[in-house]
Amino acid sequence: MYLCVYYKDSKTNPCGSSDMNVSLIIPVFNEEDNIPVLTQELMAVHDALPGFETVFVDDGSSDGTWSRIEDTARQHAFIRGVRTEANCGQTSAMLRGLRAARGDILVTMDGDLQNNPADIPRLVSELADCDVVCGYRANRKDTWSRRIASRMANCVRNSVTRDGIRDTGCSLKAFKKECLPDLPSLNGAHRFMPAYFRLHGRRIKEIPVDHRARRHGTSKYTNMKRLPKTVADLLGFRWYRQRYLASLKAESDKLTS
Repeated sequence: MYLCVYYKDSKTNPCGSSDMNVSLIIPVFNEEDNIPVLTQELMAVHDALPGFETVFVDDGSSDGTWSRIEDTARQHAFIRGVRTEANCGQTSAMLRGLRAARGDILVTMDGDLQNNPADIPRLVSELADCDVVCGYRANRKDTWSRRIASRMANCVRNSVTRDGIRDTGCSLKAFKKECLPDLPSLNGAHRFMPAYFRLHGRRIKEIPVDHRARRHGTSKYTNMKRLPKTVADLLGFRWYRQRYLASLKAESDKLTS
């Protein structure tokens, strides 16, 4: 499957300086109506965080999402766009955006407007005494069936991963760039980011974040559609953990410190 990646002005820093502090990565698929609204909300984050950039990753959308991203990038220097010709899934889009990011701090967020960008500065500030900050949806605006399914899934997931995270389904996370190599190029890794971080000995903190009802578009997953993929991803993490050589990782860290 052939992939094309497009960057807006990739040779220059969009903030006009050599320092890039925070990169926000937002994978999107058929979210054309959400791009302009989200961009307006991100203006306040840009003002609050010097050296802030946003990387929209269009995962092969079939609507006008990419055109909206291009228009937004032309109007706002802190926004860049990455595009794939084919839909490759959220994990691929997330990792592609993370690797294209220039910041020392990386933040992930969904593009469906259910996450609130106003929470980003607080997540970043909490990194002062840890490596990873995970948001959890304190007051979810989902249907009762999705909330129940999420609680059941979190219980099952925690029994296997033992990462202690209460809401791994919340995409709003912040972590130091040095943690990026902890995430393997495995399909579904975005669902178990805290588990991979914990496996590599990272210090993790959780804080409550806002959660909003979807305004535009439709959810890409239903409970039944998500279940087989989640089970497969869980088995993938278990396989990875069983084969992870923690002792060699510790020796490597000592050599590079």
